[in-house]
Amino acid sequence: MNFKENKAIFLQIADRICDEILLGKYQEDERIPSVREYAALVEVNANTAMRTYEFLQSREIIYNKRGIGYFVSPGASSLILQIRKEHFMKEELQEFFKQLYTLKIEMKEIDDLYQEYLKDR
Repeated sequence: MNFKENKAIFLQIADRICDEILLGKYQEDERIPSVREYAALVEVNANTAMRTYEFLQSREIIYNKRGIGYFVSPGASSLILQIRKEHFMKEELQEFFKQLYTLKIEMKEIDDLYQEYLKDR
């Protein structure tokens, strides 16, 4: 996994696991790889992977069955979408609007590009 410098590694791993849940790689109540397995997969220290799992557990995206492992929480996909949507609306969209204003880009141009994007899907 290639990590970016502007975000903590454990958060980047958490994003990856969330992506995998959203893409259906891991289903609700399905076991995910162990901390050590996932650490080896993304080539990080097991402590970093553990921090990721603790973070995801604190957000109720995964849960731990003692002695068995970590599992995807029921409703995890919906929760991930909600969290990401809130982040996008509060953080990223503001920067996007700032750029539109600064560059004097009209919403019509954005809408046209978005409609083109949807056609290609």
